[in-house]
Amino acid sequence: MTDVWDRLRSTTSSMLMTEFAVERGVPRQHLLRGTGISPEALLDPWAEVTAGQELLLLRNIVAELGDSPGLGLLAGQRYHLSTHGVYGFAIACSPNIRGAIEVATRFVELAFTLCHVSLHDEGDRLVAVLDDSAVPEDVRRLSLERDFATVTNVQRDLIPFRLPGIQISIPFDRETVYDAFVSQVSDVPPVYNAPQAAFSVEAALWSLPIPQGNVHTGRLYEQQCIELMQRRSNRGGVGKQVRQLLVRSGGIAAQADVAAELSMSVRTLRRRLADEGTTFREVSDETFGLLAEELLSAGMTVEQVAYRLGYSSASAFANAFRSWKGQTPGRFARDRRRVRTGV
Repeated sequence: MTDVWDRLRSTTSSMLMTEFAVERGVPRQHLLRGTGISPEALLDPWAEVTAGQELLLLRNIVAELGDSPGLGLLAGQRYHLSTHGVYGFAIACSPNIRGAIEVATRFVELAFTLCHVSLHDEGDRLVAVLDDSAVPEDVRRLSLERDFATVTNVQRDLIPFRLPGIQISIPFDRETVYDAFVSQVSDVPPVYNAPQAAFSVEAALWSLPIPQGNVHTGRLYEQQCIELMQRRSNRGGVGKQVRQLLVRSGGIAAQADVAAELSMSVRTLRRRLADEGTTFREVSDETFGLLAEELLSAGMTVEQVAYRLGYSSASAFANAFRSWKGQTPGRFARDRRRVRTGV
């Protein structure tokens, strides 16, 4: 089983936290020191880091800015549904509040929290518990405050008004900044010095419909969440390094060049990948497919994607895409547009 700190996530959260601290006068190189995160990775929409790397980034932020109450609430204001990509879209397509909470909990590995999140049905209330027992004490406040702000931002993105009957449990002493924060998002007083952080939603709110909810589209996004979680769970070791190099090269690179970049022979590269249950061809095809999907979903034409990925012609790219995905890139792009627009 993958260790929680080895789980992969996009660099989006690391980028947001880095920019938050840079705007407060901390040099970027101080924030990234010892994390293994490069400045280039923060700008790369396909790059990934581990939860452990982001933890080190948060430690650097606390070392530079301190651990004052409210710092994480400010940082968390940058996190919204759109920040979370396909995970956020799956939540947004839920038919009601209960459905959104269940989807968010089921695919929480795709969120940027460092906590273990569990959902408890207590009859008259639905309680989401944020277990931060694995989070080191030095970043605990920053991490949990960021989660509090993220959850409330996501709620506003789903339904843009304050919902009654939501109670927030805060595992810290009462602070003026917490009183102000809670008063903006709930009419129920918070519970201070709680054993664990939690959000509690009364049953009367469960069936409240979400305006943009769409069960059919939601199932498509949920399937994409499942696929993304599976892909990330299978990545690691040499395979992960190969994928990163392929992404940097636009998805097209010779096996010999990749082996040289990793300071090993082609034979050694093949053996190491075999030990991880894959081959260079499989990794290359997967990376190519993911890049192609992202570019087509972003609105690029088939010709533009072919050029971006280094193909000699649109037809050569189309043939490669069809063999990987089982459909033409044009059909794939049209299907994605229908999913996004509902048309």
